[in-house]
Amino acid sequence: MAKRSDLHGLGVLVTRPVHQAGHLCDLITAAGGRPIRFPTLAIRDLGTSPAVDARLARLADYHIAIFISPNAVHYGLAAIARHGGLPAGILLATVGNGSAVALQQALGRPPDIVPQKSFDSEALLALPALQQVADRRILILRGEGGRELLAETLRRRGAAVEYAEVYRRERPEPQGAPRDWLEKADIISITSSEALHNLVAMTPAPLQGRLLTLPLVVISERTAQLAWELGFQQPAMVTRQAGDEAILEAISDWSQRQRM
Repeated sequence: MAKRSDLHGLGVLVTRPVHQAGHLCDLITAAGGRPIRFPTLAIRDLGTSPAVDARLARLADYHIAIFISPNAVHYGLAAIARHGGLPAGILLATVGNGSAVALQQALGRPPDIVPQKSFDSEALLALPALQQVADRRILILRGEGGRELLAETLRRRGAAVEYAEVYRRERPEPQGAPRDWLEKADIISITSSEALHNLVAMTPAPLQGRLLTLPLVVISERTAQLAWELGFQQPAMVTRQAGDEAILEAISDWSQRQRM
Protein backbone atom coordinates (compact mmCIF):
# COMPACT_ATOMS: atom_id res chain seq x y z
CA MET A 1 0.00 0.00 0.00
CA ALA A 2 1.40 3.39 -0.99
CA LYS A 3 2.34 5.80 1.75
CA ARG A 4 -0.08 8.65 2.19
CA SER A 5 2.67 11.13 1.37
CA ASP A 6 3.89 9.37 -1.79
CA LEU A 7 3.38 11.89 -4.60
CA HIS A 8 4.32 9.49 -7.42
CA GLY A 9 6.30 12.07 -9.42
CA LEU A 10 3.67 14.80 -9.09
CA GLY A 11 4.88 18.16 -10.37
CA VAL A 12 4.28 20.84 -7.70
CA LEU A 13 4.77 24.49 -8.54
CA VAL A 14 6.33 26.25 -5.54
CA THR A 15 5.75 30.00 -5.65
CA ARG A 16 7.39 30.98 -2.36
CA PRO A 17 10.18 33.59 -2.44
CA VAL A 18 13.59 32.11 -3.27
CA HIS A 19 14.90 32.20 0.29
CA GLN A 20 11.77 30.53 1.71
CA ALA A 21 11.16 27.76 -0.82
CA GLY A 22 13.84 25.26 0.22
CA HIS A 23 12.03 23.44 3.02
CA LEU A 24 8.83 22.88 1.05
CA CYS A 25 10.82 21.72 -1.98
CA ASP A 26 12.73 19.25 0.22
CA LEU A 27 9.46 17.89 1.63
CA ILE A 28 8.02 17.44 -1.85
CA THR A 29 11.14 15.64 -3.05
CA ALA A 30 11.19 13.36 0.02
CA ALA A 31 7.53 12.48 -0.66
CA GLY A 32 8.31 11.43 -4.23
CA GLY A 33 7.21 14.62 -5.98
CA ARG A 34 8.94 17.04 -8.33
CA PRO A 35 9.19 20.60 -6.93
CA ILE A 36 9.17 23.26 -9.64
CA ARG A 37 10.48 26.59 -8.38
CA PHE A 38 8.74 29.64 -9.81
CA PRO A 39 8.87 32.43 -7.19
CA THR A 40 6.11 34.97 -7.60
CA LEU A 41 7.23 37.17 -4.69
CA ALA A 42 10.56 38.75 -3.83
CA ILE A 43 11.29 40.22 -0.39
CA ARG A 44 13.47 43.29 0.07
CA ASP A 45 14.74 44.58 3.39
CA LEU A 46 13.71 48.22 3.81
CA GLY A 47 16.63 48.89 6.13
CA THR A 48 16.28 51.96 8.30
CA SER A 49 13.82 54.82 8.08
CA PRO A 50 13.17 57.75 10.44
CA ALA A 51 9.63 56.57 11.25
CA VAL A 52 10.58 52.95 11.98
CA ASP A 53 13.72 53.97 13.88
CA ALA A 54 11.72 56.33 16.07
CA ARG A 55 9.20 53.64 16.97
CA LEU A 56 11.77 50.94 17.63
CA ALA A 57 13.84 53.33 19.74
CA ARG A 58 10.88 53.58 22.15
CA LEU A 59 9.80 49.95 21.90
CA ALA A 60 9.68 49.78 25.71
CA ASP A 61 6.66 52.11 25.57
CA TYR A 62 4.59 49.48 23.77
CA HIS A 63 2.61 46.74 25.50
CA ILE A 64 2.32 44.34 22.54
CA ALA A 65 4.37 43.75 19.36
CA ILE A 66 2.56 41.84 16.61
CA PHE A 67 4.58 40.10 13.87
CA ILE A 68 2.48 39.64 10.73
CA SER A 69 4.64 37.05 8.95
CA PRO A 70 7.92 35.09 9.16
CA ASN A 71 9.51 37.89 7.14
CA ALA A 72 8.29 40.37 9.74
CA VAL A 73 9.99 38.24 12.38
CA HIS A 74 13.24 38.04 10.41
CA TYR A 75 13.55 41.68 9.38
CA GLY A 76 11.75 43.03 12.43
CA LEU A 77 14.03 41.34 14.96
CA ALA A 78 17.08 42.48 12.99
CA ALA A 79 15.82 46.07 13.16
CA ILE A 80 14.97 45.70 16.85
CA ALA A 81 18.48 44.39 17.55
CA ARG A 82 19.90 47.61 16.08
CA HIS A 83 17.98 49.48 18.76
CA GLY A 84 19.10 47.41 21.72
CA GLY A 85 16.85 44.37 21.48
CA LEU A 86 13.46 43.46 22.88
CA PRO A 87 12.57 45.17 26.16
CA ALA A 88 11.45 43.10 29.12
CA GLY A 89 7.73 42.83 29.61
CA ILE A 90 6.51 43.42 26.06
CA LEU A 91 4.08 40.76 24.85
CA LEU A 92 4.81 39.17 21.47
CA ALA A 93 2.05 38.07 19.11
CA THR A 94 2.02 36.40 15.70
CA VAL A 95 -0.76 35.98 13.16
CA GLY A 96 0.27 32.54 11.96
CA ASN A 97 2.02 29.37 13.00
CA GLY A 98 4.89 30.00 10.59
CA SER A 99 5.63 33.29 12.31
CA ALA A 100 5.38 31.58 15.70
CA VAL A 101 7.94 28.97 14.61
CA ALA A 102 10.24 31.70 13.26
CA LEU A 103 9.99 33.56 16.57
CA GLN A 104 10.71 30.39 18.54
CA GLN A 105 13.76 29.68 16.42
CA ALA A 106 15.07 33.24 16.69
CA LEU A 107 14.42 33.87 20.38
CA GLY A 108 14.15 30.41 21.91
CA ARG A 109 10.63 31.20 23.14
CA PRO A 110 7.15 31.03 21.64
CA PRO A 111 4.93 34.09 21.18
CA ASP A 112 2.66 35.05 24.05
CA ILE A 113 -0.34 35.42 21.75
CA VAL A 114 -0.99 33.22 18.69
CA PRO A 115 -4.09 31.57 17.18
CA GLN A 116 -4.26 27.80 17.52
CA LYS A 117 -6.52 26.93 14.59
CA SER A 118 -7.17 29.46 11.83
CA PHE A 119 -4.16 31.65 11.05
CA ASP A 120 -5.21 35.11 9.95
CA SER A 121 -5.98 38.54 11.38
CA GLU A 122 -9.55 37.51 12.18
CA ALA A 123 -8.35 34.56 14.28
CA LEU A 124 -5.83 36.71 16.13
CA LEU A 125 -8.46 39.36 16.86
CA ALA A 126 -10.77 36.70 18.29
CA LEU A 127 -8.32 35.73 21.03
CA PRO A 128 -9.16 36.81 24.61
CA ALA A 129 -5.82 38.62 24.99
CA LEU A 130 -6.81 41.19 22.35
CA GLN A 131 -10.35 41.91 23.51
CA GLN A 132 -9.66 44.43 26.29
CA VAL A 133 -6.93 46.63 24.82
CA ALA A 134 -8.15 50.12 25.68
CA ASP A 135 -5.18 52.44 26.28
CA ARG A 136 -2.71 49.74 25.26
CA ARG A 137 0.07 50.67 22.86
CA ILE A 138 0.53 48.12 20.07
CA LEU A 139 3.21 47.98 17.36
CA ILE A 140 2.53 45.93 14.23
CA LEU A 141 5.65 44.78 12.39
CA ARG A 142 4.84 44.00 8.77
CA GLY A 143 5.73 44.46 5.13
CA GLU A 144 4.96 47.63 3.26
CA GLY A 145 1.21 47.94 2.68
CA GLY A 146 -1.19 45.10 3.41
CA ARG A 147 -4.53 44.66 5.13
CA GLU A 148 -5.72 47.27 7.61
CA LEU A 149 -8.24 45.05 9.43
CA LEU A 150 -5.99 44.27 12.40
CA ALA A 151 -5.03 47.87 13.16
CA GLU A 152 -8.50 49.25 12.50
CA THR A 153 -10.17 46.72 14.80
CA LEU A 154 -7.66 47.23 17.61
CA ARG A 155 -8.13 51.00 17.36
CA ARG A 156 -11.88 50.57 17.63
CA ARG A 157 -11.23 48.63 20.80
CA GLY A 158 -9.33 51.59 22.20
CA ALA A 159 -5.70 50.68 21.49
CA ALA A 160 -3.07 53.07 20.12
CA VAL A 161 -1.67 51.21 17.11
CA GLU A 162 1.37 52.04 14.98
CA TYR A 163 3.24 50.23 12.21
CA ALA A 164 6.88 49.34 11.69
CA GLU A 165 7.15 48.39 8.01
CA VAL A 166 10.43 46.52 7.74
CA TYR A 167 10.32 44.87 4.30
CA ARG A 168 8.76 45.23 0.87
CA ARG A 169 7.09 42.57 -1.29
CA GLU A 170 7.90 42.88 -4.97
CA ARG A 171 7.00 41.00 -8.14
CA PRO A 172 10.19 39.31 -9.37
CA GLU A 173 11.31 38.79 -12.91
CA PRO A 174 10.20 35.30 -14.02
CA GLN A 175 12.81 32.59 -13.51
CA GLY A 176 12.58 30.46 -16.62
CA ALA A 177 9.87 30.41 -19.26
CA PRO A 178 6.28 30.09 -17.97
CA ARG A 179 5.52 27.57 -20.74
CA ASP A 180 8.16 25.23 -19.30
CA TRP A 181 6.66 25.06 -15.80
CA LEU A 182 3.10 24.98 -17.13
CA GLU A 183 3.93 21.82 -19.03
CA LYS A 184 5.51 20.21 -15.95
CA ALA A 185 3.15 21.34 -13.15
CA ASP A 186 0.24 19.20 -11.95
CA ILE A 187 -0.69 21.39 -8.96
CA ILE A 188 0.26 24.83 -7.60
CA SER A 189 1.03 25.87 -4.02
CA ILE A 190 0.21 29.48 -3.14
CA THR A 191 0.90 31.10 0.24
CA SER A 192 -0.61 34.57 -0.18
CA SER A 193 -3.14 36.45 -2.26
CA GLU A 194 -0.41 38.72 -3.58
CA ALA A 195 1.57 35.68 -4.77
CA LEU A 196 -1.52 34.49 -6.65
CA HIS A 197 -2.09 37.89 -8.26
CA ASN A 198 1.56 37.91 -9.35
CA LEU A 199 1.37 34.38 -10.72
CA VAL A 200 -1.48 35.36 -13.02
CA ALA A 201 0.28 38.58 -14.03
CA MET A 202 3.53 36.70 -14.78
CA THR A 203 1.79 34.18 -17.03
CA PRO A 204 1.52 35.35 -20.67
CA ALA A 205 -1.99 35.74 -22.06
CA PRO A 206 -1.74 32.76 -24.47
CA LEU A 207 -0.98 30.48 -21.49
CA GLN A 208 -3.69 31.78 -19.15
CA GLY A 209 -6.17 29.10 -20.24
CA ARG A 210 -3.83 26.31 -19.17
CA LEU A 211 -2.97 28.07 -15.89
CA LEU A 212 -6.62 28.41 -14.88
CA THR A 213 -7.20 24.65 -15.25
CA LEU A 214 -4.57 23.74 -12.64
CA PRO A 215 -5.59 22.92 -9.05
CA LEU A 216 -4.38 25.20 -6.25
CA VAL A 217 -3.41 24.58 -2.64
CA VAL A 218 -3.72 27.80 -0.61
CA ILE A 219 -3.41 28.65 3.08
CA SER A 220 -6.43 30.92 3.58
CA GLU A 221 -10.08 31.13 2.61
CA ARG A 222 -9.41 34.67 1.39
CA THR A 223 -6.94 33.41 -1.22
CA ALA A 224 -9.32 30.62 -2.19
CA GLN A 225 -12.00 33.22 -2.86
CA LEU A 226 -9.54 35.26 -4.93
CA ALA A 227 -8.73 32.18 -7.04
CA TRP A 228 -12.42 31.80 -7.87
CA GLU A 229 -12.65 35.51 -8.76
CA LEU A 230 -9.61 35.22 -11.04
CA GLY A 231 -11.24 32.39 -12.96
CA PHE A 232 -9.53 29.23 -11.71
CA GLN A 233 -11.76 26.35 -12.71
CA GLN A 234 -11.29 24.12 -9.67
CA PRO A 235 -12.10 25.18 -6.08
CA ALA A 236 -8.82 25.90 -4.30
CA MET A 237 -7.92 23.53 -1.47
CA VAL A 238 -7.30 25.32 1.84
CA THR A 239 -4.71 23.82 4.18
CA ARG A 240 -5.52 23.19 7.85
CA GLN A 241 -2.49 25.29 8.84
CA ALA A 242 -0.09 27.67 7.12
CA GLY A 243 3.13 25.65 7.39
CA ASP A 244 4.96 23.63 4.75
CA GLU A 245 3.96 20.32 6.34
CA ALA A 246 0.28 21.24 6.06
CA ILE A 247 0.79 22.26 2.43
CA LEU A 248 2.38 18.88 1.70
CA GLU A 249 -0.48 17.13 3.51
CA ALA A 250 -3.06 18.89 1.31
CA ILE A 251 -1.10 18.04 -1.85
CA SER A 252 -0.82 14.41 -0.72
CA ASP A 253 -4.56 14.22 -0.03
CA TRP A 254 -5.29 15.55 -3.51
CA SER A 255 -2.82 13.16 -5.10
CA GLN A 256 -4.36 10.22 -3.30
CA ARG A 257 -7.88 11.18 -4.42
CA GLN A 258 -6.69 11.43 -8.03
CA ARG A 259 -5.36 7.85 -7.89
CA MET A 260 -8.50 6.34 -6.38
